[in-house]
Amino acid sequence: MPDHEHMLVAIPPKIAVSSFMGYLKGKSSLMIFEKHAQLKYKYGNRKFWAEGYYVSTVGLNEATVRKYIREQEAHDQAVDKLSVKEYEDPFIGNRTKKK
Repeated sequence: MPDHEHMLVAIPPKIAVSSFMGYLKGKSSLMIFEKHAQLKYKYGNRKFWAEGYYVSTVGLNEATVRKYIREQEAHDQAVDKLSVKEYEDPFIGNRTKKK
C-alpha cells in the first residue's frame, strides 16, 4: 500500500511551487475527508498529508518521468510480495509474520 503519491503537473511560472502544493494538499484533504468521513478520526485535525514534499523540474526527460509514474504501482506491489515483515500482535503479544 503506497504511502505517497507521484504526480506530473505543469505549474504556471506566476504561481510559487509552495503555494501550489499548499493549495493541492489542503483542497485534496478536504475532498478526501468529505468523501471518507471515517478518516477524520484516524487523521485528526485534518492532517492527512505529511509536512513537506519533493519537487523536481522536468525538461527533455518528461517521457521517462511519465513512464516511472505509470510503472511505480506495479513495482511497489512486486517489492511488497518479496518482503516478509514481522509484527507483534498488540492484543496477545505474539509475533506474526505478514507477507
